[in-house]
Amino acid sequence: MCAGHDADSLEQATRDFMAVRPRLFGIAYRVLGSAAEAEDIVQEAWLRWQNTDRATVREPAAFLATVTTRLAINCAQSARVRRESYVGPWLPEPVDTSTDPQLGAERAEVLDMAVLFLLEKLNPVERAAYVLREAFNYPYKQIADILETSETNTRQAVSRARKHLSAERRAPVSSSDHRRLLEAFITAAQTGDLAALEQLLTADVVSYADSEGKRGAAKIPVVGRPHVSKTLVAYSPRFWPQTEIRWVEANGRPAALVTARGNAVALVTADVSERGIERLMWVVSPAKLDPYVASLEEAALSAASASERPAAGRGRSG
Repeated sequence: MCAGHDADSLEQATRDFMAVRPRLFGIAYRVLGSAAEAEDIVQEAWLRWQNTDRATVREPAAFLATVTTRLAINCAQSARVRRESYVGPWLPEPVDTSTDPQLGAERAEVLDMAVLFLLEKLNPVERAAYVLREAFNYPYKQIADILETSETNTRQAVSRARKHLSAERRAPVSSSDHRRLLEAFITAAQTGDLAALEQLLTADVVSYADSEGKRGAAKIPVVGRPHVSKTLVAYSPRFWPQTEIRWVEANGRPAALVTARGNAVALVTADVSERGIERLMWVVSPAKLDPYVASLEEAALSAASASERPAAGRGRSG
């Protein structure tokens, strides 16, 4: 009886956990900007859930969100120290959002690469408060409980985050306009068309290349239209020949996956406003690029097998 009860209890615990797992990953990923670190946090939350006296937990979803958020904040605090020694610019790890455009959230906000990049400049508690409010629509009182602070402090933290983002970033364009400008940019970069690049880039554009020091990319941000456009023209004959472009989706926005001889060499994303391209973000680091490409391939295989199943079924019934 006891063993059966324990098994039932663990089954229920597993069901409760799996029901909110996408949300837990979504919270951790947005706070950390790293899919790998977010997966570690979710696994740690699962271990803690298994070892918790679950009979005392009235709302498993709220309990698990609290555990995950606090673990993510702790991880972000230690990550900040590690990133101080990071070679070159740090960019968030891209995620494939083609199958889950909201990534566990009620709202798809706070998923854009540019937003995650700017959130990194906030302290982890402000970041978590903003994520819980803007992406998951948690009430301020619940966020305050999760963060172990007052509701007033929580409102102030979210307000500071909003002001920071609005000061640093202009309103993004629609997805179709974003794709059109990014396509035009890729063409101009491939051909080394200086005039076209200067038309597409804003005057204060910044280009970031996250290579983790492993590949021949700029180790500092390139700032301003003249510098960015001339750098792109200089790199054009060395970088683009023998490459192919695959149009993909990353963090809810169009992106260009650059491959050479079948191997991914860069994911190009951009922050685009009505003025033009405000930020260019080149994810070159294999540690960030390889998992993204693997997730694309996994999604493609899943889609292919799903489309084959009905066909196979029709063949058998016939």
